[in-house]
Amino acid sequence: MAFDYDLFVIGGGSGGVRAARIAAGEYGAKVAIAEEYRMGGTCVIRGCVPKKLMVFASSYAGQIEDARAYGWDVRAGAFDWSAFRAKLDAELDRLEGVYRAALVRNGVTIHDERAVIEDAHTVRLENGARFTTKHILVATGGQPSVPEPAASVGVMTSNDVFKLDTLPKSILIVGGGFIACEFACILNGMGVEVTQFYRGEQILRGFDGEARGHIAELMRDSGVNLHVGTDVIEMRDADGGTWVKSTDGREHVFEKVLYATGRTPNSSGIGLEEAGVKLGRRGEIVVDGWSQTSVPSIYAVGDVTDRINLTPVAIREGHAFVDTVFGAKPTKADHDLVASAVFTQPEFGTVGLTEEAARDLGPIEVYATSFRAMQSAFAGRRDRVMMKLIVCAQSRKVLGCHIVAPGAGEMIQLAAIAIKMGATKEDFDRTVAVHPVMAEELVTLRKPVRTA
Repeated sequence: MAFDYDLFVIGGGSGGVRAARIAAGEYGAKVAIAEEYRMGGTCVIRGCVPKKLMVFASSYAGQIEDARAYGWDVRAGAFDWSAFRAKLDAELDRLEGVYRAALVRNGVTIHDERAVIEDAHTVRLENGARFTTKHILVATGGQPSVPEPAASVGVMTSNDVFKLDTLPKSILIVGGGFIACEFACILNGMGVEVTQFYRGEQILRGFDGEARGHIAELMRDSGVNLHVGTDVIEMRDADGGTWVKSTDGREHVFEKVLYATGRTPNSSGIGLEEAGVKLGRRGEIVVDGWSQTSVPSIYAVGDVTDRINLTPVAIREGHAFVDTVFGAKPTKADHDLVASAVFTQPEFGTVGLTEEAARDLGPIEVYATSFRAMQSAFAGRRDRVMMKLIVCAQSRKVLGCHIVAPGAGEMIQLAAIAIKMGATKEDFDRTVAVHPVMAEELVTLRKPVRTA
């Protein structure tokens, strides 16, 4: 059978674009991609990139305070959200253009509309056009999930933050994951009065417990009104914003309410189940190690599979799929020891096992330190850096590394290389320190603070 395309990609995010570009540009496949919103997906348009630019913007107030402590005669004016927002929109437009240009340059046909799967080898566009294809790749990502009654009140999600016309004077952020904590720090840094509710015992569930507590303390010190073990029980529209009653009996009107209580895979309404593709309990597309679904011609990568929901992972999965199917180089994406960064202020970089997970597997040693960094100590700031290594007591391999510090995202990338290679604690010890830098503490931790 002759197909219109060798590969049809549904979803123009990082994973889908990488797969389309490599399949067409490197392996000569005839490829099309359909995207109903904007090319670049969550990361480029409403996630990692605009969020990190907001992190940069929100950090300057603290830097100006530090500059005064270092002898500079500077004063902070008001933050101009409208000026920043205009530059942010222009930058996102530029990046979307880069993505489009790369696809066109590699010979990929772009369809700027919604696509659904009709059967194992047929895709239908919203305009009614149908195309046959040998392979289908679903890379539709995820979307914020808002529970009732919040959805009925019309609360914000992370998607909406980047489109605010003005910054609110006050905001309630509901949630304790990395998205909630990042936006709490960002908006606090921009001068918004931030309150955060999380119904669990501590923010950042799933991360190292000691690091979670350290970050929570720093967030409170910086001015975030953080309440754990607290949830919303009632809310309604009110003069000046949204009236909220919480489980601890508090009542307050917030100008804006942002829910960051989780994300769900974008898998509904695109014909997956009708085509025989198996979905999981949360709507995630069930795939094997090759990113292949229950229908052999249909594959899926990225957040819609709900494996590790990180942009670089989606890119690796997309590339591995193309190498396997079009490059005759069977490749599985490696999901082991994937480093990540949470852009709270300060940042949190992590790779490998938490202390809690590691001690369930066998005897471990924990090496940790907390200290005031030279730069902040001189400026009179109270924040403290935390660095931690989890070591297997038997093999001596470093099982995990957790850093809470300015620039932790940059540090953890390099630490991840050593840990991925199987470095032992003694390998770290043999490494001569760079002085004076914060990261030297990683190679000067001589005695464990505890064993388990």
